[in-house]
Amino acid sequence: MSALDDLLDVQEHDTAADQLRHKHVTLPERALVESGNAEIARLDAAIAAVSEEVHGVRREQKKREDEVALLEERWADLDKTLYSGSVSAPKELQALQEEQGVIRRRQSRLEDEALEQMELAEPLDEQVAARTAEREAADERVKAALVALAEGEASIDAELAVVEAERAATATGIPDELLAEYDQIRRHLGGIGAGKLHGATCSGCNLGLPAVVVDRIRKMGPDEVVHCEECGRILVR
Repeated sequence: MSALDDLLDVQEHDTAADQLRHKHVTLPERALVESGNAEIARLDAAIAAVSEEVHGVRREQKKREDEVALLEERWADLDKTLYSGSVSAPKELQALQEEQGVIRRRQSRLEDEALEQMELAEPLDEQVAARTAEREAADERVKAALVALAEGEASIDAELAVVEAERAATATGIPDELLAEYDQIRRHLGGIGAGKLHGATCSGCNLGLPAVVVDRIRKMGPDEVVHCEECGRILVR
């Protein structure tokens, strides 16, 4: 087998390696991981936004509950004063009772407002719980996809290692200058640096060559390097 025939074999291995690398990059599990991570990020943002809203509602609820507690203490202090005997003047007693009345009314309003805040928080808590459950499910899907992705990558890497080893073994029979020229052409022409002449057609570009050109090429020596006049790739007869 000539060096040019070996070059075609190298081209086949390079094409196979490129296909495996493309398969590695485009494994469906990779897209699942990316979409899953995007979903997790979206859910995290939603959970954070609703949680912040919940915290705001809960702060307002606690604010009112704390004020109710202070009013309760004040009412108890007034009640203690009323029945301690330390105040006997009717007007003063009436003022204390009126203040207690104001406190009870204020306390009632605050309790109603605290209850409203509690009712506002309940559906928000449910939203957080629902989004958290969705996030956990998405996280499990991503973990499963990562396992499958690692397995797929390992399988492709093993295939690629075999192809590259076979390519290297074949390339040892090709002169360095010819191999370097092939590699340069391959880099500039979409991964194909050499093609086979099938009849009058170059397999590298699938274009037909004029009969006179084909005739001239076939009269050349078997080891003479020829390039396709259409695409510039090395042409193997």
